[in-house]
Amino acid sequence: MQSKEHWEKVYTKKAPTEVSWFQEHAALSVKLIRNATVPASASIIDVGGGASTLVDDLLALDYEKITVLDLSSSALATAKERLGKRASHVIWREENVLEAEFTEHGYDVWHDRAVFHFLTSAEERHRYVQQVMGAVKPGGLVMVATFAEDGPTQCSGLPVVRYSAGALHSEFGEPFELIGHERESHQTPDGSEQKFIYCLCKKMM
Repeated sequence: MQSKEHWEKVYTKKAPTEVSWFQEHAALSVKLIRNATVPASASIIDVGGGASTLVDDLLALDYEKITVLDLSSSALATAKERLGKRASHVIWREENVLEAEFTEHGYDVWHDRAVFHFLTSAEERHRYVQQVMGAVKPGGLVMVATFAEDGPTQCSGLPVVRYSAGALHSEFGEPFELIGHERESHQTPDGSEQKFIYCLCKKMM
């Protein structure tokens, strides 16, 4: 997996609103969470959340148990500063998702926008799925968004793996039931377009 040093450089060289994945609001993620009738008491982890505004949107909707995990201390610091006093209501974890220790079945919802597609080796992807299996409750939701088949071939100078909904679901396999998927055309701050695929799965075991 890409190094912590790489992402610290990314977040120190560019303002949070200048990185290609910036969203003023994580509208599609919020829509999928709301459509799945996730209660406000649910425990939600945003993997690779960094400086993402998803945490702002979830707090505004009165979600009470949010964890944000990211490699970059700079990204997490940006989110904390933006949230001000509300940051104290969030659990912040500066860790690599492949190495982090999670409470068994500690989360109702696992959200990842644009981490999984950086895992270019089968070993990394297998480890990631193992982490999800252990961390998410049976019946919990797993939402993963990656570049779509017609999306970019790299991001921030790193290669990525592009997916269709079927190919992304197959990486997770039978323990996860695909209950929905949507495409997104994301407009980057510099005006270019990136195609994403979002898959929403239910963990069956």
